[in-house]
Amino acid sequence: MPSNEESLVYSVPQAGRLLGLSRVTSYEMVKQGKIPVLRFNKRMVVPKCAIAEMLESAGKAKEI
Repeated sequence: MPSNEESLVYSVPQAGRLLGLSRVTSYEMVKQGKIPVLRFNKRMVVPKCAIAEMLESAGKAKEI
């Protein structure tokens, strides 16, 4: 199995920890669509690139 640095995805709790969220809050954010996931049957994973895009766009002002 590849190490976490080689993996292209995080588990929902791993992604939440990176964002400073609890396990429960992480799954709630997934449910609300605020954390994007890929679903493989019952397994959900968060692509590393999705976390990077979220953090990159967080500082940008939204145009009205």
